[in-house]
Amino acid sequence: MKGSSSDIGYPDAPGFKAKGPSEQAATLMAATAKTLRERVRATIAASPSGLTADEVAAKLNKSILSVRPRVAELHRQGEIRPAPNRGTNASGMTASIWIVSPPLPASEGQS
Repeated sequence: MKGSSSDIGYPDAPGFKAKGPSEQAATLMAATAKTLRERVRATIAASPSGLTADEVAAKLNKSILSVRPRVAELHRQGEIRPAPNRGTNASGMTASIWIVSPPLPASEGQS
């Protein structure tokens, strides 16, 4: 992502690819993105077999347009990963089923 609506940066804050509407949407979402990201992760964690982004949106009664970016952020952060199997989204196309990633061992990621 080229930009971010805060000093934190993507994927910890909504990103945008170009100035204009995308940047405006990221700025508007910045206040609620973290909370929604936490809710998305908790919803995925509560489903042992995993969920598609569309299923998460339905369970949270949220727009898929606000949930899919949070799923992408969680994936980029290493919080969730795609399951080996795939599901179907509302359009009938196949979609990733997301599951919670196992935590890294304490020795990894530390310098």
